[in-house]
Amino acid sequence: MKKLFFILVLFPCVLFGQNLPAGEASKTIDSLLLALKNAKQDTIQLRLRIEIGEIGTILRIGYWDSIYSDSKKLKKKYYEAKALNNIGFIYCKQGDILRCLVFYHLSLKMDELIGNKEGEAIALSNIGTIFHDQGETQKALEHFEKSLKLLKEINNKYGIANCLNNLGFIHNRKGEVAKALENYESSLKIQEEIGDKSGEANALCNIGGIYFSKGEIDKAREYFEKSLKINEMIGDKEGVVYASNNLAKLFLFKGLASEALPHANKAMKMAREIGYPESISTSAAVLKVIYLKQNKHKDAFEMFELEIKMRDSIHNQETQKASIKKQMQYAYEKQEAVDRAEHKSELEKQQAVADEKNRRQNIVISSAAVGLLLVIVFAGFVFRSLRITRKQKILIEIKNNETEGQKEIIEEKQKEILDSIHYAKRIQTALITSEKYIERNLNKLDTEWSESD
Repeated sequence: MKKLFFILVLFPCVLFGQNLPAGEASKTIDSLLLALKNAKQDTIQLRLRIEIGEIGTILRIGYWDSIYSDSKKLKKKYYEAKALNNIGFIYCKQGDILRCLVFYHLSLKMDELIGNKEGEAIALSNIGTIFHDQGETQKALEHFEKSLKLLKEINNKYGIANCLNNLGFIHNRKGEVAKALENYESSLKIQEEIGDKSGEANALCNIGGIYFSKGEIDKAREYFEKSLKINEMIGDKEGVVYASNNLAKLFLFKGLASEALPHANKAMKMAREIGYPESISTSAAVLKVIYLKQNKHKDAFEMFELEIKMRDSIHNQETQKASIKKQMQYAYEKQEAVDRAEHKSELEKQQAVADEKNRRQNIVISSAAVGLLLVIVFAGFVFRSLRITRKQKILIEIKNNETEGQKEIIEEKQKEILDSIHYAKRIQTALITSEKYIERNLNKLDTEWSESD
């Protein structure tokens, strides 16, 4: 019996609404309804209807089908993807796993098409949750890890916290308790940071479950009670169901059936109110054990019948589960094949576009290179011409300078020669006796000679 109660009943992350407290959610919805009444544009009306549906957690296929149709008319693929995801969520809650998967995959493909990483991450996480519930641990792990990677890329803390919580489920199922606890505690830290009370209650309940499985009962109780308090405060009935059931199992483990009963009754009351077969089945299973402990066999049998009835409505015993699993695998592999083919085709298209782009770029680059080469050649020619012209100019200037210099030298030499000639003449003139002097002296001599005769 002890081993039985170490098995945890954990509840999956719901990426559907915005997890506002009941009172706050009601006020928000009233404000959105007023805004919707006054909205004129179709796109604004559509966005408001989606917010109202998500905050109010409207679980009617018709509501979201209408939003999907209107989104398609307005060509708003982002809203189409949201509607598809929420329709998938509703089918999941109704236990129609195959339809749920179909809509989750459609949502995923739409988000991939428009590059909405947040939507991709949500769809991947939801698909991972389905695989987890069906015992496909490895496929679930792959989807959660892909989801977490996308969420970290866009720094979506709300999504990161929930995805860490989902990874905790996987590690817990694989018996990796330390990793599971690390994931849950990381999730709790982020939930407290961003003020997500529903996520905080979820993480607290899951951490309590880990301590319960380790036999640390008092610590487990502390976390379960914190979770229950928050869920009651925000009006999360599904959260109340799981926290109350875990507390009831804890008291049963301690042998205190009378203290377990109020918690189990609270869980069943809430489970019936929300009408989820899984919640009712879990609550019935806990009450069955309590009634057996109290020797209330009739009540215990009634709970046993209710448990089986609810279980059958979800899984149809192991036969339906195996059938679903097989069909899921076929659908998944078929979808993967289609995805691979589409991906290959898309890659080929992208490669063709890239090749054409490269070809054009090569033409542009080649043209630019040729043009640049011509510019360089022309520039070289111009530079050479300028250099030759400059050289010729310098030579002419030198020649002109030489001619001027030679002229000056010749004139200087001529001047020197003339000066020399004049100087010599002056000297000669000074040294030679003048003709008159000679003539006078000759005449004088002639006279003297005549007298002597």
